Amino acid sequence: MNRKVVIIGGGAAGFFTAITAAETNPNLDVLILEKTKNVLQKVKISGGGRCNVTHACFDPKELCEFYPRGDKELLGPFHQFMTGDTMQWFEDRGVSLKIEDDNRVFPTANSSQTIIDCFIKASENAGVKLELNQNVLSISKSQNQYKITTSSAEFMADAIVIATGSSPKFWDLVSSQFKHTIIPPVPSLFTFKINDKRIRDIPGVSVSNASVSIINSPFESNGPLLITHWGISGPAVLKLSAFAARFLAEKNYQYNVLVNWLSKSHQHVLEELKNIKKVSPKKQVLLKSPFLEIPKRLWEQLGIASEIKTVQNWADLSNKQLEHLTKQLTACVFNANGKTTFKEEFVTAGGVALNEVNFKRFESKKNKNLFFAGEVLNIDAVTGGFNFQNAWTGGYIVGKTIAQTLI
Repeated sequence: MNRKVVIIGGGAAGFFTAITAAETNPNLDVLILEKTKNVLQKVKISGGGRCNVTHACFDPKELCEFYPRGDKELLGPFHQFMTGDTMQWFEDRGVSLKIEDDNRVFPTANSSQTIIDCFIKASENAGVKLELNQNVLSISKSQNQYKITTSSAEFMADAIVIATGSSPKFWDLVSSQFKHTIIPPVPSLFTFKINDKRIRDIPGVSVSNASVSIINSPFESNGPLLITHWGISGPAVLKLSAFAARFLAEKNYQYNVLVNWLSKSHQHVLEELKNIKKVSPKKQVLLKSPFLEIPKRLWEQLGIASEIKTVQNWADLSNKQLEHLTKQLTACVFNANGKTTFKEEFVTAGGVALNEVNFKRFESKKNKNLFFAGEVLNIDAVTGGFNFQNAWTGGYIVGKTIAQTLI
């Protein structure tokens, strides 16, 4: 009789696990149970409907730096399966990928449906079975097997994989029935909600390399920054929100943000401004930004905040105004009040405690043949592509482990 594997969750991690297990060991009976009538929904909406498959970072240690939680645990697994392996996996199954300028990896077709079709075809070819509308109510051990009870049926399994993502219901089930510790979830990967007259009327303005930090905290980040209708966003802010997720939750999202628009020191910028005053005394200060990194509309707002008049020339700037302008450029403080979800992609920090999982196998240390893959674990990353890489790596190792164990 074939050994039975039940994977709960028809998302990225669930499908990758199922396909890997079934392809590696064709004698397994592999079944995916999905609560809803549709599978791979997060894959569908990710990357604005294009699916940010992974990120073009090919060094395991460097890749780990993009994970605020899970960086130490993923180092070993990334040596087994990471970015290059992911790209080859999809290429081998007929999905052409491309690396964009920001190193995000997408299907060449620019459609997440390409990835979904690939998973459906690969799972069918490998003999994976799929049951939709199966709301799992309980899981219990019955001798050496697991019994999974849904709203309409019962299933037996020799091995079970929890790939339910950030599901509070399943975290409760894992905690109550398998005695695993759950780290309470808090939002991660969000933009900063700021209502400030300096940026209120200039949405769409961006800066290529700003430094952003949370005042009175160790958290800082740098990179592209985007001014939006609700505050500030962009890679620098999203990365900062991920690493500071728990700190900001404890502050109830009332915090002060410091922005250095130029990523240069106060003294360096002050000397540059003094030099501009010297060489261009008769030019109007607000007419044109002297820094290529600072768009004109932002320059105007920072100048006005420094009490510089619209028609004022550089020669007429006082030392006090130069100091104020330097401070606006290098230490611009904003009061943030809340957060805003980043597009449709909602990521949480929280999940199954990592010290209770054997990351050589992604197996529970408390229950034999109980495995975890994807965001059900207390692992999250700074953008969607890195979160998917965690799903692919975990799914691959779980699938291989089960295929080699259940013989």
